[in-house]
Amino acid sequence: VQLQASGGGLVQAGGSLRLSCVASGLTFRTFVMAWFRQAPGNEREFVAAIRWSGSKISYADSVRGRFTISRDSAKNTVTLQMNSLKPEDTAVYYCAASSLEGATSTREEYDYWGQGTQVTVSS
Repeated sequence: VQLQASGGGLVQAGGSLRLSCVASGLTFRTFVMAWFRQAPGNEREFVAAIRWSGSKISYADSVRGRFTISRDSAKNTVTLQMNSLKPEDTAVYYCAASSLEGATSTREEYDYWGQGTQVTVSS
């Protein structure tokens, strides 16, 4: 499985960005797709996850109501729509895939990682 993330950039507080992750080599064993982020000096933290079937979606409390995760099975793409961005959302955002059907917010549950895309929110 290879994951290619894109869509990061610089935006003012209150603005929006849309991240995309194109996955290649997916099989039936890839159950959950997620986004994590890592700010300088911080641990990598969970942002949002979606089952490939689309049947279950979860968000970190810090982004719930502002971010939306979705997937397009035909295009093997997972998207993170980020609205009402805040300076504290500044981080490198990573796309991840898990072969665990019940994978949720724990970094160790994810087998595959994309290269990351920088999101910078200015105040």
